[in-house]
Amino acid sequence: MSAPDRVAAPFGRRLLEVAGVDRLGIYRVLRVADPDGPQPVAGQFAMLAAAEGWGGGEGERPFLPRALSIARVRDGEAHYLLEDVGPGTRRLCELTAGQQIWVHGPLGRGFTAPEPGRRAILSGGGVGIAPLAILQDQLEAAGHPTLVLLGFRDASRLPGAGLLRDARLASDDGSAGHHGLVTELLAAELERDPRALVYACGPAGMLEGVRVLCERAGVPAQLALEAGMACGFGACHGCVVPRRGGGYLRVCLDGPVIDANELDHVDAHAGAPA
Repeated sequence: MSAPDRVAAPFGRRLLEVAGVDRLGIYRVLRVADPDGPQPVAGQFAMLAAAEGWGGGEGERPFLPRALSIARVRDGEAHYLLEDVGPGTRRLCELTAGQQIWVHGPLGRGFTAPEPGRRAILSGGGVGIAPLAILQDQLEAAGHPTLVLLGFRDASRLPGAGLLRDARLASDDGSAGHHGLVTELLAAELERDPRALVYACGPAGMLEGVRVLCERAGVPAQLALEAGMACGFGACHGCVVPRRGGGYLRVCLDGPVIDANELDHVDAHAGAPA
C-alpha cells in the first residue's frame, strides 16, 4: 500500500460508461469502465451522477451528485457498493450496462498503512464496508495480512460480505456468525492482542463504538466517515464535523478517513446508512 493519503482527481467530472451491475443481496455493485482513471488510495471516494434521469422530473432541480466510496479497482473498472436508500441511490441502482454516468474522483484522504508490529483489523458495517474492500486489496498486496470483521442488520444484507475475503461476521438478527454487534467481535480481538491498527467504516453508531473501544485500549484507529455533500472538494462546508479541541473538519477534504483521536465523538450524520 502506497504512503500518500491522497490521489488527485482529474480536473472536472468525466462521462464514463457502466460496465455492469452485480447483486449482493439487497446491495448492488456498480461497475464503471474507467481504464484511464488514476489508481485511488483506499478510502477515497467519487461523486457520481447518472447522465440521464438525474432529477425529480421536467422543470424540477436535478439531484446533487452522490458521494460513494471506491470499493475496488480491477481490470479497468471502478466498483461502487450501492444500497437503495433514497432517490439518488435508487437511480444509480437502476443503471444498466452501456448507460453513462458522470464521475468526479478520486477525492479526499484515504487510509495509511500500519506501522511495523501492528496488525490490521478491518471493521465494517452494512453498506459502509465498501472502502474496506479496496483497503484489503492494497494492504495484502503490500504484504500486510488483514483480519476482517463485518456486521450486518439481517440476512438480506449478509451477502455484502462477499465483497471482502475471509470475513468473520456478526448479525443483529443472528442469521449468521456472532449474534450481536461487530464491535463485540472487535472488543474481543483488542482484549486478546491490542497491538493493532483498526480501520473502520459503517453507521455512525458503529463508528462511535469503535472510537470508544480503541481510545480505552490505547489502539489507533482510522475512521472513514460519510456525510451528505454538495461539492466533494471543500467549497460548500456542508459535511463538517466537530474537531476535538475546537473547530471543524470537512469530511470531503480533511477526510473521509480521519484519525479517531481527532474526534470527541462521531456525529450522528457522519456514518453510512444503517
